[in-house]
Amino acid sequence: ILATVGTDFDLRTLRAVRVLRPLKLVSGIPSLQVVLKSIMKAMVPLLQIGLLLFFAIVMFAIIGLEFYIGKFHNACFSQTGEQVGDYPCGKEPPARLCPNETTCRGYWPGPNFGITNFDNILFAVLTVFQCITMEGWTDILYN
Repeated sequence: ILATVGTDFDLRTLRAVRVLRPLKLVSGIPSLQVVLKSIMKAMVPLLQIGLLLFFAIVMFAIIGLEFYIGKFHNACFSQTGEQVGDYPCGKEPPARLCPNETTCRGYWPGPNFGITNFDNILFAVLTVFQCITMEGWTDILYN
């Protein structure tokens, strides 16, 4: 096997399997066997629910792509060229309009240093996941 892989193959990554060594003790303790079998039986339904959740996240990410693709890169700039606020703007309602003496123009990287956006499906999935976990969702909602 090592001849086909070559000398650059690193076996240190296989050391992570050593974490499973304590599972040998399960064969000697019947109560641990019951717990382990219960966990293994619960894996299939949890996988199905995880797939359903992933499908819902992708569905909402696609909806977000349709509505918001490229919309988070304009910001309000003053006449001197300084950015006035850290929030996206638009040139017509219902978008957030810029105050007087400022203009809405780009290029602003977007909220969260450009990570929170709906410009492609990966960032859209990440943004929807951020909203679902409720970690930093207020930044998305109010900006």
